[in-house]
Amino acid sequence: MHAILTGPVFNVYYPVLAAIGVPANLVVIVILSKRRCGLSRCINCYLVSIAVADLLVVVTVVILNRTAGIYFPFSFLSITPMCSLRSALNYAALDATAWLTVAFTFDRFVAISCHKLKITYCTEKMAAWIIAIISAVACVKNAFLYFQYEPMYMINNTPWFCSIKIIVYTSPAWAANDWIAFILTPLLPFILIILLNALTVSHILAANRSRKRIRFRSNAESQSDREMVKRRKSIVLLFTISGSFVLLYLLCFIWIPYVRFANVIYTSVSNFSNSTFIIQETGFMLQLLSSCINPFIYAGTQSKFRTELQNGLKYPMNLFIKVFKI
Repeated sequence: MHAILTGPVFNVYYPVLAAIGVPANLVVIVILSKRRCGLSRCINCYLVSIAVADLLVVVTVVILNRTAGIYFPFSFLSITPMCSLRSALNYAALDATAWLTVAFTFDRFVAISCHKLKITYCTEKMAAWIIAIISAVACVKNAFLYFQYEPMYMINNTPWFCSIKIIVYTSPAWAANDWIAFILTPLLPFILIILLNALTVSHILAANRSRKRIRFRSNAESQSDREMVKRRKSIVLLFTISGSFVLLYLLCFIWIPYVRFANVIYTSVSNFSNSTFIIQETGFMLQLLSSCINPFIYAGTQSKFRTELQNGLKYPMNLFIKVFKI
């Protein structure tokens, strides 16, 4: 993610993404932390952690990496040691976001499909442990990325920018490491989210058929309907979050193995006539867009979240009116 980007598309896209992503994720963290949205403590814990990880992605990747690289290309952030450190932080934040999404998807699968395991697994304490483990592993896994870069330029004995070392493309050890990294993120999260959602859908369809038979025999329409409405809201939230992740990561999912199989070198300079550069950067742009999508998903699917958001927006206006009247 260390391309030297120029052009109106990048100049506008990344600042706008940062301007939307930072306040949107902060709002999500504040609202969900109040626990007034009718979500279980377990779900709330996962959604807050995903929002924090998304915020870190926006800050480290979108602002400190992409936007700073476009508008302040020769700041201290572009010195090779800082550039290498930013790379490790970038991928750690992206890994954490991906695996927290997997953890949330698995938690909902257990809650819907495994009623016995649900009692011990779907708890706030268990969610906190899983979030802590995912965060620690993401940091450790990506720490070594610091050493895969070399200076792109030497100016007055100062190393500037980051270029991936040629040995990364030729060494069997680095190739194995690259494949392991790809398998861990995004391959496994991609497959696990699709698989867990498929199993969840299968269980829901079977449960709905059974429920309809019970309702038909007992005529307990209202009670069954309330249960199905509650379940439907949970499913909509799950599928929109995991579905958006799959769609926005799809191009990167295809692109990364293609680099290895076709021996393509990552393009480091903007070149809109190069199809490789266009595909590469489009994949990155969509991947980073995923860090701003969830707040809009919550607003679109959760009525209590919308109410809290509206109350938050009204508060400054009401305060201003009170001060003005005084």
